[in-house]
Amino acid sequence: MTAVHQHPQGDVIAPLNFYSPPEDGSAPYNLAGDVPPGAIPRNFGSLTKDVLIHDARGRESDFTLDHDAFQILRDQPPSSEPSSFTDDASIQTHYYPEVEQLLLSHVPGATKVIIFDHTIRRTSPSAPRQPVFRVHIDQTAASAAQRVRRHAASPEEADALLAPSSRYRIINVWRPLNARPVESYPLAFASSATLRDADVVPVEHRYSATGYVGQTAAIRYHEAQQWYYLSGMTGDERILLECFDSEALKGRDSGVKGGRVAHTAFEDPRTREGAEGRESIEVRALVFGP
Repeated sequence: MTAVHQHPQGDVIAPLNFYSPPEDGSAPYNLAGDVPPGAIPRNFGSLTKDVLIHDARGRESDFTLDHDAFQILRDQPPSSEPSSFTDDASIQTHYYPEVEQLLLSHVPGATKVIIFDHTIRRTSPSAPRQPVFRVHIDQTAASAAQRVRRHAASPEEADALLAPSSRYRIINVWRPLNARPVESYPLAFASSATLRDADVVPVEHRYSATGYVGQTAAIRYHEAQQWYYLSGMTGDERILLECFDSEALKGRDSGVKGGRVAHTAFEDPRTREGAEGRESIEVRALVFGP
């Protein structure tokens, strides 16, 4: 008989790794992809803080993109992706259309979706991408506009999509790939309404292979931040992580509380020895409208 393991649940205090500035006072940067010999992968450090992380289980419907910059979706249909998420081409052919429809259905007013990449993370030491244990946001306002210009069909379309009257967002669709509820290294995310402008530090994100330079954001710790996770997350659940929303640039009158969600993997101190490593996929998309 297969053993049934109880995943950690309930609120927990766990260490999270926040931004510590470069010692020489220089602008922070991070190298993506293969790091050239002798290069420093990042020039800034970490400040580890014990943080209260609230369990969102049972409160899933309390959180919205406009207030928290994250949303929890339950009871999603099984994926038709046939390769068990091991083949990039198959993921693009079969899973991307599912993600597009999910976003059009669950983001109010969304009229157009451009999916631009995905990442699979596994905790195996041999995995090319593992969970990230550093609090961050995937995009900044500058890099979001840069993404629109990079992925729109033409410069003219990009101009229209970036017009002041238009709304554009970057939303990651995150889900676990484990067959059983997630036991280890869950994802933590902070309500955007509790994130101050001073907490967000733009970081130059340099791709050595292509020369492309974007921006991510590192996060300073502040005690007012409210952190959450979803205990025992399963494969029929999704978390929408809104990394940018152009409405947030319009100030208080927009009703959008920041439009940017800080997030990180974390090590739950209650995780049993020998727990199955978390596996997940995040698909990143530009979402337009209304």
